Amino acid sequence: MESKVATQDVRSHILETAQAIISGKGFSAVGLNQILQAAGVPKGSFYHYFGSKEAFGEELLKSYFADYHETLDAMLSRPGLNGAERLISYWQTWLETQSACDPKGKCLTVKLAAEVSDLSETMRAVLARETSRVVARLEQAVAEGIEDGSLPASLNAKITASTLYQLWLGASLRSKITRDPEPMECALTATKEMLGL
Repeated sequence: MESKVATQDVRSHILETAQAIISGKGFSAVGLNQILQAAGVPKGSFYHYFGSKEAFGEELLKSYFADYHETLDAMLSRPGLNGAERLISYWQTWLETQSACDPKGKCLTVKLAAEVSDLSETMRAVLARETSRVVARLEQAVAEGIEDGSLPASLNAKITASTLYQLWLGASLRSKITRDPEPMECALTATKEMLGL
């Protein structure tokens, strides 16, 4: 019988392998065979780890967001920077990673939001919950910038965070359409203007 550690390792390996493939092609366009072959896992064992492709998709999003929240918190808590600098660093990193050609670093929210929100209620619910957590963390960062004086006191932290996150999701989608980072470069300029920088 497989140990719990080995089971977690195989499960995590499937999720990591799938993230890179699905980031490039989308959820519906990728078959389980392609994921399992790339992961080097026998087809019959998939259902040992996941009850269905939809359950797999839900776990893929949860795994992605667990990593994302950890990275986001680290970026927005960096010592030696004020609140405004931390926020701009986050958006600059977004521009750089989403402009890159490597699908492994691509944002699954941008890639899957429209597709799976209509396809799966459980996957849509994960996206809704986790993107709300991202906005809440950005709201906290805006509030910290207001508190340390690096952002204008007139900003409404909640509205600013929500508006900026939506701006960047839209800019990322537009960059996918144009295959050009220019929409995200415009988003960065708009972000700086909105933040009074």
